[in-house]
Amino acid sequence: MAEDNKNARPIIAAREKGPGPGRYALPSSVGFIKHDHTKHMRPAYSFGQRLENSMFRKDCSPGPGYYIDPRVTRGGRDGTPAYSILGRQIDPNQFKTPCPRAYCPEKVHPQGERHAPSYSMGARTRYRKRDAVPAPNSYTLPPLLGPKVPNNVSCPSYSMTGQAKTGSYLTDLTKTPGPGRYNATAPDVNASKAPVYSMLSRSYMPGDGTQKPGPGAYSPEKVVVNKPKPPIYSLGIRHSEYVTPLFIDAD
Repeated sequence: MAEDNKNARPIIAAREKGPGPGRYALPSSVGFIKHDHTKHMRPAYSFGQRLENSMFRKDCSPGPGYYIDPRVTRGGRDGTPAYSILGRQIDPNQFKTPCPRAYCPEKVHPQGERHAPSYSMGARTRYRKRDAVPAPNSYTLPPLLGPKVPNNVSCPSYSMTGQAKTGSYLTDLTKTPGPGRYNATAPDVNASKAPVYSMLSRSYMPGDGTQKPGPGAYSPEKVVVNKPKPPIYSLGIRHSEYVTPLFIDAD
């Protein structure tokens, strides 16, 4: 304990790096962002933004003159039947009720009973040609020459181009060579040719540099291919601890 008091140094305020008194601030009690949790927070309201165009107003509710039909509820119309009276007809003969003798119930086939099929003949088609079959001279057989034969294998076709003005095989592109284009004639062409010798590369005697085993390298006593031998066992590998073990139901 005496050693701790001896080694303890006095606290110097200049060495302290803590914040000053102005660094601390109490939480705000105005607004809802980082509000002081020890005080009651009142409801907060905000103002809407100004729209760019006065034509599109934010408040589009109708004025006092807007009339709401009392028969329309929040679930739809109330369902009360409504009746109206038609106007007087100008021509009394426009709608005539048929008399009892105008009906022919004997012509109505009874429901559920089979009856023979009935056919009718339609009228002639208005926009139909008199003869739509083409004439014999309107057909055209496909050509048998060229690469576009539809139903046969076509042979290769070739074409002949015109003669080119420049670059043909008859055009002398080099124009006549000058005197410096020819090479000097070797003297061996016209005179006796002297013997010619050449020097071959160095040759080595053939040999085999591979290492062969000696007589003591062989162990014929270890050969068990043609002899019976006891069984050999080996240890298995270590399995992972995360592999599910095999469970067998015991009787």
